[in-house]
Amino acid sequence: MAKVLEFKLPDLGEGLTEAEIVRWLVEVGDVVVIDQPVVEVETAKAMVEVPCPYGGVVTARFGEEGTELPVGAPLLTVAVGAPEGLDLSGASPSSAASSVSATETSGGSGNVLVGYGTGAPAARRRRIRPDRLDRTVAQAPGPDAPACDAPVPDAPALAPAVSVTAPATAAVETAPATAAAETAPAGGAVAVVNGQGPVPVVSPLVRRLARQHDIDLRRLAGSGPDGLILRADVDGAIRQAEETAAVTARVAQAPAPGQTPAQASAQKPAQAPAAPAPPAAERIPLRGVRGAVADKLSRSRTEIPDATCWVDADATELMAARAAMNAATGPSAGPKVSVLALLARICTAALARFPELNSTVDTEAREIVRLPGVHLGFAAQTERGLVVPVVRDGHTRNVESIGAEIARLTELARTGKLSPAQLTGGTFTLNNYGVFGVDGSTPIINHPEAAMLGVGRIMPKPWVHRGELAVRQVVQLSLTFDHRVCDGGTAGGFLRYVADCVEQPAVLLRTL
Repeated sequence: MAKVLEFKLPDLGEGLTEAEIVRWLVEVGDVVVIDQPVVEVETAKAMVEVPCPYGGVVTARFGEEGTELPVGAPLLTVAVGAPEGLDLSGASPSSAASSVSATETSGGSGNVLVGYGTGAPAARRRRIRPDRLDRTVAQAPGPDAPACDAPVPDAPALAPAVSVTAPATAAVETAPATAAAETAPAGGAVAVVNGQGPVPVVSPLVRRLARQHDIDLRRLAGSGPDGLILRADVDGAIRQAEETAAVTARVAQAPAPGQTPAQASAQKPAQAPAAPAPPAAERIPLRGVRGAVADKLSRSRTEIPDATCWVDADATELMAARAAMNAATGPSAGPKVSVLALLARICTAALARFPELNSTVDTEAREIVRLPGVHLGFAAQTERGLVVPVVRDGHTRNVESIGAEIARLTELARTGKLSPAQLTGGTFTLNNYGVFGVDGSTPIINHPEAAMLGVGRIMPKPWVHRGELAVRQVVQLSLTFDHRVCDGGTAGGFLRYVADCVEQPAVLLRTL
């Protein structure tokens, strides 16, 4: 016996209240096992795969790709419990055991994610025949109904109804009610046509198509199994509505009896040609990563009294030191070192000297909170937008360790697989906007941090070196800081120390 269970969008953690469907990983009719990822969703923090806590047959999906759903909204329904003759040999033991009783299956695994997908590999998707799926759902008894092994006869297919003039009515049906409508006999299908009972539609695409063309699904008779309304039924109703509208227009334009077309046209007042409508402005919803960035930047500008100072630095020696590191062979050889990794290590050394900038402000307690460790964020531009992955415990890492972690997090950001935990908890941010070919900027602090260092492009420029004019590799450094945590002297000292390390990398040897 089967029981239809509804799986709702779970709490994704980090205070997130909604998510956008990016990609469905299962289709209606697929067999899923417990904790198998069924949908990929995008939140304001990251893109995650959502596992289903039930094992069984997918009977319905709610929402199409691109739809934004709140936490707690239905995602899909699953017919739990294998009917007689249905092969679930590929399912996990937990899934097989779920068919023993409705009480046991209703519990599922309980391992609904909080911000993460499950670590186990996804099971192979298998489809079952629609007739078997219908019988699986139809055999689910009510709370007080006795078990019945008699087969369910197929309802005859009904021709599409011709009346489509009524506007579409908004209706929300639960999965069990939908299943009951799908397996109802012919009499039940007629009741739906008369505008009573739930609408036997499974596909969200069919519902949206009907809404877009003002088709009342309650006035359609489905041609699918047991009266199920298919897309072909809605397409037919749309064509019929268009033909009816065309006939009505021709009748309205026909001349009266005894009039020639020329006379009928002469009686109509002349109308000036309508002016073309001006192009409408494009409206882009602020949601997902873009919405989260907008909210955070607005909060930073509203709450933090920031100030910015900057300085040009001769990075020639830093670039030479990096080249020497990457050219090393033998026992001293190691992984390639990036400029960003060197700058990150310089920042951790500077924060050890100026801990005021590694802090945050508790506005409710009116306290400055000095943080014990450096969790270094770095800005990364991806196809999904701007993200700031965090290198944990940056104060304990050397250049190689920081570089390896930056590379790992950058790859996760590129593929959209960063978890919310990897995007939060930073104490200081490094923003290398030089990769965009610009020299300077005034960074906006990543709330609730207290400072951000911006780095422009490194370019050959004329520079006075040892009393002579020379062409040197010059970079502009910008520091934006929260004026509540320190004064300009502290911020200037921090920036000057960073510039000294860029110009003379040997200065770092003091802290190694």
